[in-house]
Amino acid sequence: MKEPGTVLEIRDSDKQEARVEAANALLFLQGQGQSAAAAGGDQVQEEEHPEASMEESASSSLSTDEDNDEDDECMSDSKRGRFTQVSDVSANFDSILKALKKENQTLRESVEKMSLSESSLRNDAEKVKFYTGLPNYFVLETVMWLLVPHMDAMKNVKLTKFQQLLLTLMRLRLDLRNQDLAYRFGVKVGTVTRTVHQMVGIMSATLVPTAVFWPSRAELRKNLPAALRASHPDCAVIIDCFTVPYEEPVSRGNQQVTAPSSQGAEMTHNVLKYLIGVAPQGVVTFVSRGVLGNISDKSLAEGCGLLCKLLPGDVVLASRNLDIADSVAARGALFRIASGYQGEAYGGPEGSSPAGSSSEALSVQKHVHRVISMVKRRYAMLTGPVESPFTATSERTSNLSTFDKIVQVACALNNLCISAAPLE
Repeated sequence: MKEPGTVLEIRDSDKQEARVEAANALLFLQGQGQSAAAAGGDQVQEEEHPEASMEESASSSLSTDEDNDEDDECMSDSKRGRFTQVSDVSANFDSILKALKKENQTLRESVEKMSLSESSLRNDAEKVKFYTGLPNYFVLETVMWLLVPHMDAMKNVKLTKFQQLLLTLMRLRLDLRNQDLAYRFGVKVGTVTRTVHQMVGIMSATLVPTAVFWPSRAELRKNLPAALRASHPDCAVIIDCFTVPYEEPVSRGNQQVTAPSSQGAEMTHNVLKYLIGVAPQGVVTFVSRGVLGNISDKSLAEGCGLLCKLLPGDVVLASRNLDIADSVAARGALFRIASGYQGEAYGGPEGSSPAGSSSEALSVQKHVHRVISMVKRRYAMLTGPVESPFTATSERTSNLSTFDKIVQVACALNNLCISAAPLE
């Protein structure tokens, strides 16, 4: 049997344990309640202010959209700025390009005007006349057409065929030195020298037979000027001599050059003499080769080949006595001096009537001198002095020097011009 004190102690310890457990349970319940209350409070707050939360979310979304819109606007503004800048640059580039093209065209036109090309001469008759002596580009083109088939053998890679012809014509027309022409055409002096000699040879062989020829008697009578139709209806040619000075004494075959002893002798020896035949219509029909100035007119006329072209009954007219009446008469022709009558000197019967008056002689003299002056004025190289390289014979088989060919070519080119000199 247990003692009463012991029972009481057991009961007290049980009570204490029960209290402890109750306290723990209370504490547990209180903790659960606070957490639930906190959760409930939040839920209540959300239920009490739903619009505020929605506004906050909406504002946040709007702020995000606004930020996105601002970013888009910034990006579009940036792109627009870059596009505007590119457009401005493109427009500026186009204007600069147009200005440069216009300036380039202006420079091309100015260079073309200053150049010596076919296009620069085609529509400029004054330029053609100044550089070539020919009246217009059509005549120049015709000359070129005649010469081109004969220029294939010429080897000149730096000059075109047109430039070779133009260079040669400028040499004859303006009497420019080879160095000057070399600068103008951008070639060497040797190229200019070779081109001139070759082109003169081609023109002498091709152009001279075409433009300088002895017309038939029917053609002469058909176009005979009124000034001669009554007095000399059978006039075939009007002849005279002209001279060209040269730089140095030259040797012409067996012709000897002696030192001049006086001024008159100097003028005689330092010139080349040519006999020229002019038709009454004003065209050159005959040109002799050049001889030294100390050769007489008679020797030149009898040895140049002019007499071989005469027909029986032809009349050879001159303004002075060349002492060739007998030689002309041997061909059955008549030599007449327009300034007066000298019987047998005319090749006619003694005691015949005079051939003409002094006024007729003056007209004939002016006629020949006008043609000679026209040729020399049109091609200044014929005024001299002739450079020594041109006075040497160019070929062993030919008695013609390069300058002889130049004189013939100049007469041929003069015949191609419109400004013939009919007898007045």
